[in-house]
Amino acid sequence: MARTITRRSLVLGAGLVLAGCSATELLPQAENRPDLYILTPKSTFDQSLPTVHWQLAVDLPVASAGIDSGRIALMHTPMQLDYYARANWIDRVPAMVQSLIIESYENSERIVGVGRVSVNLRADYVLVTELREFQVEYFAGGQPNIHVQINAKLVKFPERVIVGNMTSEREIAAETNTMDAIIPAFDEALGKVMRDIVNWSLGTMVQAA
Repeated sequence: MARTITRRSLVLGAGLVLAGCSATELLPQAENRPDLYILTPKSTFDQSLPTVHWQLAVDLPVASAGIDSGRIALMHTPMQLDYYARANWIDRVPAMVQSLIIESYENSERIVGVGRVSVNLRADYVLVTELREFQVEYFAGGQPNIHVQINAKLVKFPERVIVGNMTSEREIAAETNTMDAIIPAFDEALGKVMRDIVNWSLGTMVQAA
């Protein structure tokens, strides 16, 4: 009987210890989680931008393994890629950029329809992009410089012919070496590149008609 009481006491004691722990103590600590960041679509365009009556499908951008990540890439030298320890994008970079490009086209209000290639969209054109640069560089005196470069190809359907090819590149220096300064600079650099792509592609559609 004494052994039974001892075992029961141990079980009850363990239950009381668990009951004394709050829910937050049992969950991973917030300070160990990375901060998440998101960029914004381009929303302002030149009034002279042409209006087109075709549908566009935006393919998922191609990117190297170093860029195809949810982590924010940085480079201390041209030959070394690294990542910030506690700062991530809200999504993998290609998926995030694809969504932002689509929203930028929608914000232009100059195209009949735009969507992802994965959607069953009968597109007249497909935009194929490659993310060639998408990182923070610390080459010039250790100050953060945001570098974004995207190559874009416009493919006409059903012919599957490339009717245009362009590359847009921007470098924006962050005011300070903090995420509060780096993310807005990233947003500015990507925004300028996306505006270039929208302007160029709509003009190319008019010329290819």
